[in-house]
Amino acid sequence: MFENLSDRLQNLMSNLRGKGKLTEKDIDTAMREIRLALLEADVNFKVVKSFVQKVKERALGADVMQSLTPGQMVVKIVNEELINLMSDNNQELKFSSKLPTVIMMVGLQGAGKTTQTGKLALLLKKKNKKPLLVAGDIYRPAAIEQLKVVGQKVEVPVFSLGKIDPVEIAKCGIEEAKKNGNDVVIIDTAGRLHIDDELMHELKAIKENVEVTETLLVVDSMTGQDAVNVAKSFNEQIDITGILMTKLDGDTRGGAALSIRAVTEKPIKFIGTGETMGDLEQFHPDRLVSRILGMGDVLSLIEKAEQALDKEKAKELEEKLRNQSFDFNDFLSQISQMRNMGPLEELLKMIPGVNAKALKGMNFDTKAIDRIEAIIRSMTNDEREKPNIIDNSRKKRIANGSGTNIGEVNKLLKQFDDTKKMMKKMGVMNKKMKKGKKRFPFF
Repeated sequence: MFENLSDRLQNLMSNLRGKGKLTEKDIDTAMREIRLALLEADVNFKVVKSFVQKVKERALGADVMQSLTPGQMVVKIVNEELINLMSDNNQELKFSSKLPTVIMMVGLQGAGKTTQTGKLALLLKKKNKKPLLVAGDIYRPAAIEQLKVVGQKVEVPVFSLGKIDPVEIAKCGIEEAKKNGNDVVIIDTAGRLHIDDELMHELKAIKENVEVTETLLVVDSMTGQDAVNVAKSFNEQIDITGILMTKLDGDTRGGAALSIRAVTEKPIKFIGTGETMGDLEQFHPDRLVSRILGMGDVLSLIEKAEQALDKEKAKELEEKLRNQSFDFNDFLSQISQMRNMGPLEELLKMIPGVNAKALKGMNFDTKAIDRIEAIIRSMTNDEREKPNIIDNSRKKRIANGSGTNIGEVNKLLKQFDDTKKMMKKMGVMNKKMKKGKKRFPFF
């Protein structure tokens, strides 16, 4: 996301950091580059004007001009002002003290509202909530069935009453939640191809008859400034409380994400970053800005790891590595957990100091992992547990079964054997170090 904007700003920031002293002309040049970068990223021109003015005023201040590292001070100001541009005091999703919390999902048809409803339910499930999905779209063909399919994917119940009054559906859905102990109700409302009075009247009627805690607008970031205009219209007519932006992983210039908070004065609360049901993140402006400016995003990386990795399995693996009893079943488990974290290239971008531009030229051969997995899956359970029993005839069978060749099977077996030898050496070194500590307690 924000690839072009990120490249331009990172180059500019790098140049500024290298300057020992800044003149007013340097700052004017930098502001012009920032303005062009933001406009090219499709940021609202009024937002760009205001942003550049704030940065310039702060950059011309005495604390910057007299600083020992003025270039770095300007980078700090750009970082802070970008965070301010997208930050809001109501960034967190609100939960009602009176259960259930009711979240109404609104938006135009085609923005991916029903899918995002399921993604949000899954995200809340991971936070130990018990959501119920309510099918409130009675107009779009198969909308109710689509929500039921989405509900099955994330293992969340779906309440529907067919094609009756949406207000009645919402009321009955909340009663159903109270009866079954669901603490969050997410209502999937109807959309239209464009904003009209009929749509707004229906959404207002639901809000008037049901105590809604959050009204989340789903917008497609690929539509650029149209997304900002849609958000402005919905906010003016039904007073949304937050925004869920989809397709931020796609070919988007990012202008909507940078503009929408300033134009609507409502926060982005969630961002969709992929096609799978787990690809929905809580929005953190500071983390996004850190990625844009090439400073990494360690916190998101840690969260992804915590979600993807099984702690109990990690402890078991640690013990097996210590006593050299790990096998190919453990290797297979690690590959699966690694895949759950997402594409390697995206993970590397979250590490501070890793240049996103440099990553473009690197070849990430994901097929190599696929081949390794295929080889292991072609082994019998005995072969996975005791690789030393794999003779030439078994190697031939494994190669045929995995669509690889004997050379690749041999390479994997050698790598596995080398890893075990290395772990054995590390174990011996660890024991020696422990003995040394007993002998010399002052270390």
